[in-house]
Amino acid sequence: MLIRTRPVPKAVSGFTNDLLERVFAARGVRAPDEVEYSLAGLLHPTGLPHIDVASQRLIAAITQQEKILIVGDFDADGATSVTLCVLALQAMGARHVDFIVPNRFDFGYGLSPEIVALAQQREPDLIVTVDNGVASIDGVAFANAAGIDVIVTDHHLPGQELPAAVAVVNPNLDACDFASKSMAGVGVAYYLLSYLRSQLRAQDWFAKSGLTEPNMAQYLDLVALGTVADVVPLDRNNRILVHQGLSRMRRGRLRPGLRLLIELGKRNLGKLSAQDLAFAVGPRLNAAGRLDDMTVGIRCLLAETAAEAKPYAGQLEAFNASRREIEQDMVSDAELLVAEQDAAARDGITAYHPSFHQGVVGIVAGRLREKFNRPAVVFADVGESSPGELKGSARSIDGLHIRDVLDRIATTHPGMLIKFGGHAMAAGLSIKRIHYQRFQTVFDKQVSAWLTPEMAEAHILTDGALNEADLSLDTVELLAQAGPWGSGFPEPLFSGEFELISQRVVGQLHLKMVVKTAAKLIDAIAFRQAALPAGTDRVMLAYRPDCNDYQNSQTLQLLVEYIEPLT
Repeated sequence: MLIRTRPVPKAVSGFTNDLLERVFAARGVRAPDEVEYSLAGLLHPTGLPHIDVASQRLIAAITQQEKILIVGDFDADGATSVTLCVLALQAMGARHVDFIVPNRFDFGYGLSPEIVALAQQREPDLIVTVDNGVASIDGVAFANAAGIDVIVTDHHLPGQELPAAVAVVNPNLDACDFASKSMAGVGVAYYLLSYLRSQLRAQDWFAKSGLTEPNMAQYLDLVALGTVADVVPLDRNNRILVHQGLSRMRRGRLRPGLRLLIELGKRNLGKLSAQDLAFAVGPRLNAAGRLDDMTVGIRCLLAETAAEAKPYAGQLEAFNASRREIEQDMVSDAELLVAEQDAAARDGITAYHPSFHQGVVGIVAGRLREKFNRPAVVFADVGESSPGELKGSARSIDGLHIRDVLDRIATTHPGMLIKFGGHAMAAGLSIKRIHYQRFQTVFDKQVSAWLTPEMAEAHILTDGALNEADLSLDTVELLAQAGPWGSGFPEPLFSGEFELISQRVVGQLHLKMVVKTAAKLIDAIAFRQAALPAGTDRVMLAYRPDCNDYQNSQTLQLLVEYIEPLT
């Protein structure tokens, strides 16, 4: 593993703190106003394609009290999108709003004809998709034939053909000049609903109907959670949405069910960060869609009181515990399978076993990607709904666009992929089981053609060394306040040499250390790290400064991401 320092452009000025200037510049920030996160800085919604058409159709549905059915995805982005739409549309006067989320085991992803057939039982006049739909050609056609209008809101990359919906609201459509291409599904839904509110206001709808105009900021807790959990790049627009949502949550302005999930994750609400949403809240919500039915997660978020939300939160906690057990077993099995394939000789890694759980394949693919620094695809049997079919989840490395790889495979090997879709770093696909071995070969070959030596080299990017004076709790607070940090805008990570004073393994998995600078003794902890060789007296660390709050005493500690013995 190589430690590299992020390049820092010189043409940056205006920051009062040298460390922040350095950190921000390394992330492409050119001026202080780019890290000002007021709502006034959000991009205007009119840049989104078809947003006016979608809004007008929703106005008709609300004013005529039509039945609106929200069709979401079974992940955290989908769950927050559904919750947002139900709450906001009801607040705007819609009396007949319902939702449905496809069970991944019975229906798979998206607005399929089967889902439309299920939706028909609710007798909707209008279907609104959230976090899906841009590839639902057949499903939208089926709905149209049944006399049901469809509005698609999505953020996934479109194919060559768009569904024949009333409107397709997606920042990634061709010829779309909306600057933020990285919005999550919940962000797209938020934009549409915010624009809808402005159009209803212009028609004096709220006053005429005796309704209090909803403050759209009240939904930013949902937007922040869905954005972070979906691991979309945090461009400035997304950072504004996440910052504002986190700010509201820290002040206690959040859904009761979300508050319970934060408590179950043992996170401090007053100091809540994007990382807390990513690693403590998002997985608990996602566990429902991975193992059972995301309806549980949506009901938790929709609940108006803690008492109403508590049973759903308890179910989510139980799902998450089961998910962890399944994940641990699958990761071990997948690593053995990859080892048998001689991973060192492969650029594209694949794993499949009949025992694999399809709800966890994405997590396991991510683990393999991290371990081997190669794109990875993990498959599981679909089951009785599609005998002989495998569902796969792909995760990629920086610089290699995994959806483009799958698109190339689909073009050069017609019929191999039943379906696929996704983003640069993550994608989903389906194949026939009989094609698995052939897919292994083709995937490895295609990845090899795209992979460069720089991509293939395992490395960790840091922000360089911290001065002795910056190794302090003040720096911890400074960096926390400077966020949100996340995908595409990574949390600051520093590197440097330290004298190793002591080490001990705690909890059988983690390495607790005391390290020394020229003048300071500092606690450090490396998770999932074995003891260093005897006689090691100096180490190179890649670390984040952190506050260890124990028994009302706050001390500096280093959270170690990578450790290299020097002697």
